[in-house]
Amino acid sequence: PSNRRVLYAMRELGLLHNRPYSKCAKVVGEVLGKYHPHGDASVYDTLVRMAQDFAMRYPLIDGQGNFGSIDGDPAAAYRYTECRLMEIAEELLRDLDKNTVDFQPNFDEKEHEPVVLPAAFPNMLANGANGIAVGMATSIPPHNPAELIDACLHLIKAPNARTETLLGFVKGPDFPTGGVLIESAEAMIEAYATGRGGFRLRARWTTEDLGRGRYQIVVTEIPFQVQKSKLIERIAELIQTKKLPAVADIRD
Repeated sequence: PSNRRVLYAMRELGLLHNRPYSKCAKVVGEVLGKYHPHGDASVYDTLVRMAQDFAMRYPLIDGQGNFGSIDGDPAAAYRYTECRLMEIAEELLRDLDKNTVDFQPNFDEKEHEPVVLPAAFPNMLANGANGIAVGMATSIPPHNPAELIDACLHLIKAPNARTETLLGFVKGPDFPTGGVLIESAEAMIEAYATGRGGFRLRARWTTEDLGRGRYQIVVTEIPFQVQKSKLIERIAELIQTKKLPAVADIRD
């Protein structure tokens, strides 16, 4: 609900991709006052995450200012940062005023908000989702939308398509921070068929020869949702405790 309400409030404020940026404080206030009577931190955290290109495969909000980093640094306070919608987010809100989805009264019944978004873009699978509910949890990885749409077109023609056939279109997850997926094809089919399983990721790296028998390993992509600073700390610990004898030093 918080993601939906932030996007809807930004549309109502006219913060489209081709309009000027507006203070995030204005958006947070609008969402709290009209749709989401919870703490301001929950709303701003939601907004920040939708603007982070290392957290979202396809960011929905175009942020200006400090929106945090892959090292786990927090974003600047909402009085300093500015935002507007990405063009892709406008696809999620397209034709809202044409009776495409149901609306419900807000908490004080003075406004109305959409129950769901029209979503002309497969956001749930393209950007993934993490959530916990009553006795249930979900963790959907992000995917490539071109592959998803090809699979959707195939499903329209053949509604009973097998999982293996669909995986011919959707090769697997597509993470914003890259990395190398090391799952076997069988494990991936099992995960997609049953909804239970995992995707193991490794960092992508190359080596550079420094001459005289020395070389350095250059890591260019790290696994999704891993904080770079914590990763470096952990490797430094392994070097200090002599568990990585071949590695002399690490630097960022």
